[in-house]
Amino acid sequence: MRPDDANIVGNVHGGIILKMIEEAGGIVSTRHCNTQSGDRCLAALVRVEKTEFLCPMFIGEVAHVSAEITYTSKHSLEVQVNVMAENILTGAKKLSNKAALWYVPCSLQNVDKITKVPPIKYASEDQEEEGRRRYEAQKMERLETKAKIEEVVPMPPNPEQYTVGFSQSSLIHLLGPSDCTHNYVHGGATMKLMDEVAGIVAARHCNTNVVTASVDAINFHRKIKKGCVVTVTGRLTFVSNKSMEIEVLVDAASLVEAEGGKYRAVSAFFTFISLDKFNKPLPVPPLKIQGEEEQRRFEEGKARYLQNKAKRLADKERQQ
Repeated sequence: MRPDDANIVGNVHGGIILKMIEEAGGIVSTRHCNTQSGDRCLAALVRVEKTEFLCPMFIGEVAHVSAEITYTSKHSLEVQVNVMAENILTGAKKLSNKAALWYVPCSLQNVDKITKVPPIKYASEDQEEEGRRRYEAQKMERLETKAKIEEVVPMPPNPEQYTVGFSQSSLIHLLGPSDCTHNYVHGGATMKLMDEVAGIVAARHCNTNVVTASVDAINFHRKIKKGCVVTVTGRLTFVSNKSMEIEVLVDAASLVEAEGGKYRAVSAFFTFISLDKFNKPLPVPPLKIQGEEEQRRFEEGKARYLQNKAKRLADKERQQ
């Protein structure tokens, strides 16, 4: 990891790590889907499950990214990715991130055509059944998320500090050839932009050093073509004592094609924490809620926070 991969205090940006995770997932997925005869294809990212940032990564550490296909359906596949951070001076390694990603293979001749996925061999029937349950769950959640797409609320003039409007931020970016493969944007490139915006929102709210703690499911609703302009908007939805949930929305529109207009391409919830100079968590300023919509989003965020907290405690108990 180099200085341009990190913030001013040396913590590697979560977006850089997300981009590496997606690149590894895309490679193994595309490689697997092209082991059969027929159309050559490219694996397109459609969803990233909750991504855990278990510990910070720093400038000078080496990232080891490993990816494994863990489930295949007829037209999609699940990839589990782990990231290890190595201190090359001491040789010490630590697990910094883990994620699960879902891909679909798109024909290179017709990107709207989804090709079949070659099956994998499972170690046991239980392993296959668990994968099938994960597949059905993510499929249902993707449909529910797509049905709840909301418009971005413009930032009010002269917003009060610690309100949603005060920290809400947007980034406008033209996606070029370096962001794409076969004229379509890498999922990792989009996630990197999303993390940058979420980081700006969190820093504006706290006015401290902030880092990505986790990312709830990232849903890729529609493909983004090369030459599109994306507007990435982040807004606070929920704040606990030591964490902030930030909703990040990506809207895309072609720069040269008038038809089609703007559309929602990606949506996700990022969780950030505030750190002191010793990388210890700091208290987060409370969020000042204004209006029924902000209160509704706050309650929904609180429910996700409590659900994730209960899951972490259950996982910890199982490991003991």
